[in-house]
Parts: sequence; C-alpha cells; structure tokens
Amino acid sequence: MKDFLRDITIEAGHISLDYRSRLSTLRVDKKSEKDLVTEADTAIESFLFEQIRKRFPEHSLLGEETGEHQGNEYRWIIDPIDGTTSFLHGQPFYSISIALEKAGRVVLGAVNAPVLDELFLAEREQGATRNGVAIAVSQRARLIDSVLGTGFACIRADHEHNNVPYFSQVVGKIRGIRRYGSCAIDLSYVACGLLEGFWELNLKIYDMAAGGLILEEAGGKLSDFTGTDARMPEELVATNGLIHDDLVTILAGVRIDQTAAGIAAP
Repeated sequence: MKDFLRDITIEAGHISLDYRSRLSTLRVDKKSEKDLVTEADTAIESFLFEQIRKRFPEHSLLGEETGEHQGNEYRWIIDPIDGTTSFLHGQPFYSISIALEKAGRVVLGAVNAPVLDELFLAEREQGATRNGVAIAVSQRARLIDSVLGTGFACIRADHEHNNVPYFSQVVGKIRGIRRYGSCAIDLSYVACGLLEGFWELNLKIYDMAAGGLILEEAGGKLSDFTGTDARMPEELVATNGLIHDDLVTILAGVRIDQTAAGIAAP
C-alpha cells in the first residue's frame, strides 16, 4: 500500500503542476466569500478517488471536496490541494495530502509539495522520510531558539474564537514565525526540523491526518491547546516534543482568558 500511496501522490502533484501552468484560465468557485475551490481541487480528488477505487474498491473514502464515502475499516483521507489560496496565487506552498486509516488509526501518510519538489512519507512504526531520506525533529529545547508555524483558517471562517490573541502572546517569545498556508507542509516541516512547532485552530481531519503521522513518526508530539493527547483535535499543537509543554502553557493561558471573556472555544 505504501508504494501505491507514493505513486498516486506523485501523480496528483503532476496534475496540480499542469493546472498551475494555466492559472489565468482556471475556474474558481466559492464555498464561502473567503474559502475557494478550483477545478484543480476537484480534478485531483476525482483522480485519487478513481485510482483508489480501482485498487481497493471496498475501502472508505473521505475527500475535502466530495465528503464521505462509506466502505470497510480502511479509510483514505484526501486533501487534494492543501493551500488552495497559495496555489491560486502562484505561490509554491501548497501540497497534496493523503492518509490511510485502519479502524480509526492513521497507518500511512503522504504529503507532496510538488513545486518545492518535496515528498514526505510515513508508515506507522516505520518512521518518516523526505524524498526517501529518513527525517527527525529538531533538538532545540527553548522557545526563544525556535521558529514556529501557524495559520488562520479560523479567521477565514469568521470565528470569534480565533488565532489572533494566541499569535500575539506567542510571537514575542520565539525566534521567528512562518505562515506557509498549508497545514500539511507545516507539520512535515516540524517533522524534518525546519520548524520546531506549529499551532492552529479550526482544522479538519483532512488538513492534518497525513502530516500528523509524518510528525509522530519523526519523533514529534501532537495535542490540543490544553496538552491533552486528543486524536486530531480542532485545536492543534504540533512540536518537536521538547518545546511542547512551554508552548501549551502559553496557549492554554490564552484559552482561559478567552473563555473568561465569554468567547467560546470549540
């Protein structure tokens, strides 16, 4: 299955590059005023569904664009273009993210950033790779030495409980911040040591399933903002493990302040 996953993820990247070469003529629809879907998203998801159904017709499918398709205990979780805004604006930071669950537990994950020529793969209890080379999280143990990633899907969705107060409390306590626009890339970059950590609100399982496994297999840690070891929470903290408690302390403190102000957390 891992070879099959690698192959279809690479081919999906090639399809995205073809669409990227003709962005000016691409059809773009709106899920909401701020949330876009392009014909590239739907074409890549259709391609992936078709390939999986040919090989594993009994498996379940979950795609960002077409939703849930019931089958057996295996479920493929697909984000055809994670970072559609970056893609549409001709920026390189988008990815194809595919995970495979068995009985509710992610066992395989792939993240392909085709413009960056980066393919991340992971198999449960078998480690993670970047372009075929084994990866591991960084060993920086202090927030002040760390570069973190984050995102603002919560603002795009107009949520009152959003990332702005969290960002304002974290940014002054770290070396730097990066905003790539693809959760799957962010998690993969923590996994290979390019970032020490990442946090975000209002994520969906297809945003983080593959990248989460890649990070865990590289030695990292995932939790929600309270530090609870929740499975794919809508509040996600992902780190090299060494800075995890310190970052959670900041995020949990802001969360308490937001709750006291009457702003409901998810």
